[in-house]
Amino acid sequence: MSETNLNVPTDLSSSKLSFDDFRYIILDDYKLALQSRYVSLLGRKEVLTGKAKFGIFGDGKELAQIALAKVFQNGDWRSGYYRDQTFAFASGISSIYHFFSQLYANPNLEADISSGGRQMVAHFSKSLVDDEGNWVNQTQQKNSVSDISTTGGQMSRIMGLGLASKLYRTNVDLSYLNYFSNQGNEVVFCTIGNASTSEGVFWETINAAGVKQIPVVISVWDDGYGISVPNEIQTTKADISEALRGFQRDHKGEGFEIFKVRGWDYPGLCETYEKAAKIAREQHIPCFVHVTDLTQPLGHSSSGSHERYKSQERLDWEKEYDCNVKMRDWLVEAGIASSEELEAIETEAKKIVRDEQKKAWADYRQTIQGDLEEAIDLLSKMDNEVIELPLKTLQSITEPSLKEIYSTVRLVLRELRFTSSPEKDELIAWYKKQQELNRQRYNDNLFVESQNSAFNISGTKPEYEEDAKIVDGREVLNACFEANFSKDDRLIAFGEDVGKIGDVNQGFAGLQEKFGDLRIFDTGIRESAIIGKGLGLALRGFKPIAEIQYLDYLMYALPVLSDDLASLSYRSKGQQKAPLIIRTRGHRLEGIWHSGSPMALLLGSLRGLHICVPRNMTQAAGMYNTLLKSDDPALVIECLNGYRLKEKMPSNVGEFTVPLGLAEVIRSGSDITVVSYGSTLRIVQEATSELEKIGISIEIVDIQCLQPFDRTQVCAQSLQKTNRLLVVDEDVPGGASAFILQQILEIQQGYFHLDSQPRTLTAKAHRPPYGSDGDYFTKPSVDDVVEIAYQIMTEVNPQQYPKIY
Repeated sequence: MSETNLNVPTDLSSSKLSFDDFRYIILDDYKLALQSRYVSLLGRKEVLTGKAKFGIFGDGKELAQIALAKVFQNGDWRSGYYRDQTFAFASGISSIYHFFSQLYANPNLEADISSGGRQMVAHFSKSLVDDEGNWVNQTQQKNSVSDISTTGGQMSRIMGLGLASKLYRTNVDLSYLNYFSNQGNEVVFCTIGNASTSEGVFWETINAAGVKQIPVVISVWDDGYGISVPNEIQTTKADISEALRGFQRDHKGEGFEIFKVRGWDYPGLCETYEKAAKIAREQHIPCFVHVTDLTQPLGHSSSGSHERYKSQERLDWEKEYDCNVKMRDWLVEAGIASSEELEAIETEAKKIVRDEQKKAWADYRQTIQGDLEEAIDLLSKMDNEVIELPLKTLQSITEPSLKEIYSTVRLVLRELRFTSSPEKDELIAWYKKQQELNRQRYNDNLFVESQNSAFNISGTKPEYEEDAKIVDGREVLNACFEANFSKDDRLIAFGEDVGKIGDVNQGFAGLQEKFGDLRIFDTGIRESAIIGKGLGLALRGFKPIAEIQYLDYLMYALPVLSDDLASLSYRSKGQQKAPLIIRTRGHRLEGIWHSGSPMALLLGSLRGLHICVPRNMTQAAGMYNTLLKSDDPALVIECLNGYRLKEKMPSNVGEFTVPLGLAEVIRSGSDITVVSYGSTLRIVQEATSELEKIGISIEIVDIQCLQPFDRTQVCAQSLQKTNRLLVVDEDVPGGASAFILQQILEIQQGYFHLDSQPRTLTAKAHRPPYGSDGDYFTKPSVDDVVEIAYQIMTEVNPQQYPKIY
């Protein structure tokens, strides 16, 4: 471990720069450090005065981030967190104006360039796509993944971002993708707070990065606390670099190069980052920079005071070792600038920050002012006493919000519900038009909305030769993957047991031998890192398939899936995309472990991902073909008990497509609409023969996707014919079945077609016990389907269908 403890140099004679050049750079850095500090101070005041909702700032970390920004080059990547404002200013990823625009939640993307008002302040992002949704040249800009607030959440994606550089350098077949990489020379710079290194995702990623030897520089900003909890409680030995000593690279060159440097030591910081970036960039060795002795002069955030938990001794130390104070002392002692010169710089820095803040506030007000003036104008035209108070309220607001404007308009419309007039019609028309504008401000881009959307991929049927082979379902998948990997070098697949043995169910059998271990490879058992690897690779132009071995293992990666991948398009307002496919398998496995179907958990946490639930491997192959042609992220859940069931091999196995969100009637009937998906469909199909014998005709609808759900309303159309509904699902009671009912009865207005109570048939509330008997008594069986369908018909015609028991 390299510990930097440099004395401040006063002899500049050996410098390659002239004294004037050197002095200009140093003073410019000091000026930026001051500006960033004033941003923190003023931003906190804006929150406390009510202009902004909440603030979290990077005070106390200015010098380290300026030093880091000096080695941040075009093509490089940042995966950081909400203390990085100085780095963002120094690198040009953001500016003081954009920072304050985000603090005020300006929904204009030109003002808040990172998120269009959707993210809390200090959450930075760089646009990765053009107006058409196509990738920009990443080598010509400094790239930053859209930040997330989750503690340590920025860690896992660095696996893919860094691995991309390694693959672009190693795999010559990717040389044509030169707008994503310059021969793999890009470094990923990750920043994290010292307390966040206690998170499991940190350790999982550190281990994976050391194994893969990716070009990443991880900086830990160590100010001694995680809110009120000190390092002694957070970290073994109260020192993260000491705890990581075992990761220090050895004589074989494997592992991390670990540095330790004080956060107020400006020359030491510059030298450390120059060394670390050079090692990572040239040798693809991961580096870890532990920046100690940092302070947090304003406390954790605008919602609390650090005086509550820090001793007076600690507070006094923080004042003395404030990095900006230490730099000022050095500048004077080294003869680089006089106190008078520095005072002038400090005055100028304050003015710059204040001017930019005022401009950001004025622009935010202007965004709202247009809506306010139009609302006031329309209300003023109305001659009705109920308008007087709401109108005066809007006219008297000095600092209006869009919420106040539209809440007032909606109140007026409710009050005028019994009246009609041209003026009211004009107000309604304006309100509806503005609703679309407000959708664009606050609700769009959950999925990709460009020409590359999965919704633009139409369906093409599988084709079969007359003598088409009847094969195991897994062979259809294998042929699909082989066809796609043969025609697109960007495709890459990985996961536990995916490489050498071709996954536990043989979907990739033999493909590593054909395409090499740079494209199809094994990983360790680390689900968060697997998804993060896929996310990072997808951001850098690859089309990754990340395998999670079993469906319930997804829970170990849920924070990455939910907080990062699923929200990426939305929180960046469509400026970033990650076409990652997560492949897994589930349903019907017997036993408490690896046998759940937690679809409600996924539906509740993965809005922003397509959730595909194919009934067999041919349908799965068609979905993969669709997804590989689009830019949307998706989860595909294959049927675990379907790999050895026999299916025909399509002649166009790598070409035919199954459109997302289109349900399919797989059996026509007249009495009951039975809606299901995945493995349970086969249970329903098996029940049809007995039901037919007793005179009950069921129509079976395979929804195929839970998200998006039945876009052409096949379920409602079927219900219009049968007037009765049964939903069969392997999730817990009130799980995915509740979502399906909501979609059919409320969204599709299927309620109006019902002649009987809608029913659900689900698994029991507990996990299934081991064995076939446990499965039978826990999950929907053929007997269950027959009897609940019979019960529905008993209510209709008790004479023809008397109670069984």
